[in-house]
Amino acid sequence: MPASRTRHLCSMAAALALSVAGPATAASAASGISGGLREVLFVGDNWDGTADVIKSSGDFAKIGRINVIPDKAERLAEINADPIKWIYYTSIRNQVGEGHDQYVDDMYSTPDGRSVVVSRPSFADVVSIDLATGKVNWRFPVAGYRADHMAVSPDGTRVAVSASTANKVQVLDIDTGEELGEFGTGDKPHENFFTGGGKYIWNMSIGEVTTSLDAPGWDWTKGDRHITIVDATTFKQVRTIDMRQRLDAIGLKDFSDAVRPAAFTPDWSKLYFQVSFFNGFLEYDVATDRITRVKTLPENPATNPDRTTWLLDSRHHGISMNPEGTKLCVAGTMDNYATVVDRASFDVGPLITASTPYWATVSGDGKDCVVSEAGADQVTAIDFATGQKVLSVPVGDHPQRVRLGHVQADWTTPAGS
Repeated sequence: MPASRTRHLCSMAAALALSVAGPATAASAASGISGGLREVLFVGDNWDGTADVIKSSGDFAKIGRINVIPDKAERLAEINADPIKWIYYTSIRNQVGEGHDQYVDDMYSTPDGRSVVVSRPSFADVVSIDLATGKVNWRFPVAGYRADHMAVSPDGTRVAVSASTANKVQVLDIDTGEELGEFGTGDKPHENFFTGGGKYIWNMSIGEVTTSLDAPGWDWTKGDRHITIVDATTFKQVRTIDMRQRLDAIGLKDFSDAVRPAAFTPDWSKLYFQVSFFNGFLEYDVATDRITRVKTLPENPATNPDRTTWLLDSRHHGISMNPEGTKLCVAGTMDNYATVVDRASFDVGPLITASTPYWATVSGDGKDCVVSEAGADQVTAIDFATGQKVLSVPVGDHPQRVRLGHVQADWTTPAGS
């Protein structure tokens, strides 16, 4: 896995000493081939059921591809034999999947680069795929009927997966798939982070995003949305953060409190996060427990102003930060652009045209922001220093999550993938 960042937040008494120290990120010190492993980017092609493996920096050339649904026939037979599973499967296709099955949401490789662990929304499970053979090592059916975002512990031994319809997070042993524990969340758990060197887990719940009750006056119908922080060993709740209270405190009563993608500063003192329906992001100071700045980003005049037409309540969905902590990269999903923002001044760089950009991560060398363009079936690299587009690389159908990881140095596509 990418090397975890080692700097810790030093003034955390006001925040229950919940310093964040090391979700696997793109601040990896080394890229390329080292110690028998090759650093790569995994690109999840949600509607294809594949993951493209590309170079982690430079020209981002394609290395290979993995079939993450080798057991598709077996899974479909299970679903078709159970009326309740079939109803949820069909609902996921028609609502969240926009008429397509959702085969891959998130993925992380094991520390030895021999397997990749994938959450599969339509199949409501997490599987480990052997990178040499393309076969399933283990399968874990999540609680409820949909698997969503994951996070990997800093040591690469555990993965946390959001079981979105069960309102809980389940933590698994990455090698065996054994459940180590679980904890309750708000409605529809989404993003996860391991923090405190793996001591804590943060989860952001986003509530119901498939209804058309999207006007601010109907916000209360979206459910209970908050950040849940638990001890990663006992899975006991340590703290919750309700952004509704923090938003109201600064007069943003019409803003959604559904925290979407987020990014921390290198010293972990501030959290930058997106919320439903907003073309921009907010800055949250962890120690003082308050929202300190709000940045509204440009609107695309061609964007339909009708909120009910926006993808799963998103306006902007995808945010990352360069390793130095000086620049943010934002995916303007419904506005069809991505841009680099100076963190100190909040000055906005060039708006790079992109087709439904849905995620933003950082290249292995830390120089570029890598954005998945779900509408164009490609990933695009943007230079953090200049804000200019570097290049685009074609991938499979409907790329979403992009994660840094490792494969064996001599790895090639498994036969049959």
